[in-house]
Amino acid sequence: MNPLDLPNLVTEHFRKPDITGHPPRIVLLYGSLRERSFSRLLSEEAARLLQALGAETRTFNPSGLPLPDDAPDDHPKVQELRALTVWAEGMVWTSPERHGAMTGVMKAQIDWIPLALGALRPTQGKTLAVMQVSGGSQSFNAVNQLRVLGRWMRMLTIPNQSSVAKAFMEFDAAGRMKPSAYYDRVVDVMEELVRFAVLLRPHAAQLVDRYSERKAAGIAVDPATDLSSIAAGTQS
Repeated sequence: MNPLDLPNLVTEHFRKPDITGHPPRIVLLYGSLRERSFSRLLSEEAARLLQALGAETRTFNPSGLPLPDDAPDDHPKVQELRALTVWAEGMVWTSPERHGAMTGVMKAQIDWIPLALGALRPTQGKTLAVMQVSGGSQSFNAVNQLRVLGRWMRMLTIPNQSSVAKAFMEFDAAGRMKPSAYYDRVVDVMEELVRFAVLLRPHAAQLVDRYSERKAAGIAVDPATDLSSIAAGTQS
């Protein structure tokens, strides 16, 4: 995939965010196994844009991923998905809307990602962008559901999103997205995702530091933030 192959961009208006340190690591998931999958094609356009914006991308192919609970955790596709999720600093979830909802293919991928893998938290505190494609008029059912899932996975979902209506009209025979307001919105979403990933990077440890988990693990409190003296004063 060539990140410079972006014929729809008006380059004088395209701005690469300031990035300190390594390129943001972004994983893309899509929700269809069709040979001409518009969610996959939209993900591929997003990946090109992310690379042009300075990110490193990896895309998970859901073909061969078993249904949740229908295979052990050591299944190769499950292990591949979980390893990519641990590697990522941010994610892009793109689903078709089917029967007014995200697809089972999309949900199965997320269901295979646990909130915790030992001491690792695969998704917590990481950034997320959500997109959907529809066969008919524009809808937001799938992206709304993806936002709920993102919150459940303790991710920080960016405000912007993309919903591409009549997706069969928005891609050419080669599978490339045509220039349109829909394409411009995808550029906006990817630009915002990279910015959020970079801005949140220095605070990653704080975003997954929770009272309930410290309490369960018996972790001592830093004296600089110890509230015991305040609590004692309120009881005197």
